[in-house]
Amino acid sequence: MITFLIALATLIAGYFIYGSLVERIFNTDPASPTPASTMADGIDYVEMPTWKVFLIQFLNIAGVGPIFGAIMGVMYGPAAFIWIVLGTIFAGAVHDFISGMISLRMGGKSLPEIVGSELGKKLKVIMSVFTCVLLLMVIAVFVRTPANLLATLTPEHLDATFWAVCIFLYYILATLLPVDKLIGNLYPLFGFALLFMAVGIMGYMIINGVEIPGGFSDGLYNRHPSREVAPLFPMMCISIACGAISGFHATQSPMMARCLNNERHGRKVFYGAMVSEGIVALIWAAAAIAFTGGYDKLASYMTDNGQDAGILVHDVCVKWLGTFGGLLAVLGVIAAPITTGDTAMRSLRLIVADAIGMSQKQFVKRLLVTVPIIAISFVLLRINFDILWRYFAWCNQTLSIFTLWACSVYLAKAGRAYLITMIPAMFMTALCVTFICYAPLGAYTEGIGLSIAYSELAGILAALTCTAIFLRWQRTLPRKAGKIAGI
Repeated sequence: MITFLIALATLIAGYFIYGSLVERIFNTDPASPTPASTMADGIDYVEMPTWKVFLIQFLNIAGVGPIFGAIMGVMYGPAAFIWIVLGTIFAGAVHDFISGMISLRMGGKSLPEIVGSELGKKLKVIMSVFTCVLLLMVIAVFVRTPANLLATLTPEHLDATFWAVCIFLYYILATLLPVDKLIGNLYPLFGFALLFMAVGIMGYMIINGVEIPGGFSDGLYNRHPSREVAPLFPMMCISIACGAISGFHATQSPMMARCLNNERHGRKVFYGAMVSEGIVALIWAAAAIAFTGGYDKLASYMTDNGQDAGILVHDVCVKWLGTFGGLLAVLGVIAAPITTGDTAMRSLRLIVADAIGMSQKQFVKRLLVTVPIIAISFVLLRINFDILWRYFAWCNQTLSIFTLWACSVYLAKAGRAYLITMIPAMFMTALCVTFICYAPLGAYTEGIGLSIAYSELAGILAALTCTAIFLRWQRTLPRKAGKIAGI
């Protein structure tokens, strides 16, 4: 329990200490007008209270990611807790804050537009395709999962197809209606419920003195049952994405960048939402091993239940929080995925609209952009779920590479301390290249299947190559814009 509380305190301290440093480096300007006021259109650019923007951003980036990812990731052992804490503070929260603030400064532009402005038109095209494919996979994945769960809870004639259609209809409404209608009214409620569930679980563990078998005294060695083919690096870091760093977040931040009423709230919304997600991941990682009794027992539990983290979430909530906990569990495994899918569709509409330069103020134009998205998403639903999920995990993390390097370029041009994004960019480059080179065929993704040694070498070389290219470009900047330590 002491280790858990130290980790929790570190995350909170990271928000105030390192978050303040990152905010100072970016040089937020409270006097600068935001897109919500200068570009208000009543549809996507709508000024909303900061607390509401925070809860929407939190639910946008969280969903079930920090719950399921933490449960699957903690099977690797105590190293998972270190990755959650350090990854959140120094990588994920920085990634979310800088990319969100750049979008704010650029009038709420979407991620491909940001990458294009900093890394060039060719990478913009690549990023546009890459981001659209990722979001389409998110839509498909987060239709099927809640639809299948709802089918098990309702009469037989209300099958998965029926619920998939219902969820799609909701996605369409959430995509087409003004952001302050469905999303603005439902998301704060669901976001609060997701936080409340995590706090309730944490409160139960603390009040009842539940033993959390951290295992740090035995070392950080890999506890995963398939440790021979699933090394800590890169597999654990890929498994725990939303609880540490996730490229998907940068696709969501522009939506809230269009609703923020002052730059001084940027750290609360973007950095704060990621730290909150890290806390949720930390709580569920601790709850998973505490509830089952240890790493080996967690692995056995997951094997007995078909590796379905949703069953563990339900069992923990019901046993520890009673009937009310059961309701929260249903919310967590059904409503949370749905709220991830609908914002993915809305983000995709905005990205496509930005790319073709089509105003979204008129309903007809919003519909023109949305219809093809719906059609393609329905086609993806016919693809095997396992294949979709394998590629989603890798694509999600790879997206953060482009974002972090774009953020580094932006900071370098502004003469700010770009090391805060360059170092995470180097790490994520090495991580994702190692993963795709190593991943055995048919395991997490359809990778190349090299040995871990060769894969790690490829990852290191890729990171060093990207860094060399960046530093060579950086030396061409005027001296003031190229300095490293200027704050």
